[in-house]
Amino acid sequence: METPFRWFGKQFLGINYSYEINGYGSGDYTYSYITFFVGIVLALWGFTFWTLLDRKRQSYNKFQYWLFVIIRVFLIFFMLTYGFVKVFQIQFQPLPLVKLLQPIGKLSPMGLAWTYMGYSKGFGMFAGFMEILGGLLLIPKRTVTLGAFVIIGVMTQVAMMNLMFDIPVKLFSMHLVLLALILFLSDSTRFMSVFIQDKQIKFQKSFHPIKDEQYHKTIFWIKTIGLLLILVLAGIFGYNAEQRFKAFTDEPPKLYGIWEVSTFIKNSDTIPPLLTEDSRWRYLVIERKGIADVKAMNANLERYKFEVDSVENTINMYISTKEKDSLNLQYHHPNAHYLKLFGRLENDSIEVHLFKKDLNDFPLKTRGFRWINERPYNR
Repeated sequence: METPFRWFGKQFLGINYSYEINGYGSGDYTYSYITFFVGIVLALWGFTFWTLLDRKRQSYNKFQYWLFVIIRVFLIFFMLTYGFVKVFQIQFQPLPLVKLLQPIGKLSPMGLAWTYMGYSKGFGMFAGFMEILGGLLLIPKRTVTLGAFVIIGVMTQVAMMNLMFDIPVKLFSMHLVLLALILFLSDSTRFMSVFIQDKQIKFQKSFHPIKDEQYHKTIFWIKTIGLLLILVLAGIFGYNAEQRFKAFTDEPPKLYGIWEVSTFIKNSDTIPPLLTEDSRWRYLVIERKGIADVKAMNANLERYKFEVDSVENTINMYISTKEKDSLNLQYHHPNAHYLKLFGRLENDSIEVHLFKKDLNDFPLKTRGFRWINERPYNR
């Protein structure tokens, strides 16, 4: 199917540049826009053709019912998925230590949004619970309108965040809003009568293509058992995933933290701490198991694989794109605040003296929730 889509993009959308069909995590890449426009063309063509072919039909009650069932199942799945990955802080992870050293101007708009959402677990959980609530309300038919209304509000905020912070899930989030809007509009007359016009309405039994009572009882129990199973499994897998993502247990744990370089010696020469130096370290950040980040004086950031042998007091650091033993060091760690590394950095000998920074110096780590604020603390 790739060639016809590329042809459509070239002939009708004027896309002549090279692009791939894999977005690598992005939902707004060129190929997705081409398929989106192709879908619109096919939908309009199908609508016109079917309207002319079946113009005498009075209603599509059965088709509408099953279409809404499909939309509900689709929305329920993604509302619960997006909700639980927020509740368990999987989508927006806690603020990494390396972010504390990154100037705000170096952040991308998406990185700024992720930092903002990841900073507060409580806010992320609230957003997740609202998405879960919208999904759960779509399960009973009686609360579909309310569930759609909740999803419209929640996902409109998400869609606007995607648009304003250049988060590449714009197309999909707007689709979720539109699908919820379709469900809501199917009951908009009653909504307007009650909430806008303040009118009383008579109870109207909704249409269902299957009248068998046993069928409805079976569906009720399937929904109930299925919901309980989903909630239990989501809780188990979400909790386990959250624990894996935290992973703040580097070995040995005492090396965890932000280490500031006081002296950097390379090939017996002491490199001065000039901001133009790209070979001199400024900070070593040890946070996640198997990973260390090195920030140079010129603000360049390099991520290393990080392996510690606490028995031999050795550290093996290497860039994942290079050979494994590109950096072999020994370490001396006499107390909690001082660390000395010495060994070879590829073809050079190095000796690094580091002191641990106090994380309490960062307001983002210490300034928590307060009911009383005599003055705004806005820095």
